[in-house]
Amino acid sequence: MAKKAVASMQKGEGRAYAKVIKMVKSPKTGAYYFDEQIVHNDKVKEHLAK
Repeated sequence: MAKKAVASMQKGEGRAYAKVIKMVKSPKTGAYYFDEQIVHNDKVKEHLAK
């Protein structure tokens, strides 16, 4: 039932954003971690280029 409620609440505005997951190496330990951010669709390539 919850899935229906969440799906029906989505409007056109929510589709303009994407969740970007980027693997980043920590300078302190050298280990990799995942950086997750919500970015507007127009800025996805720009965000990944950093």
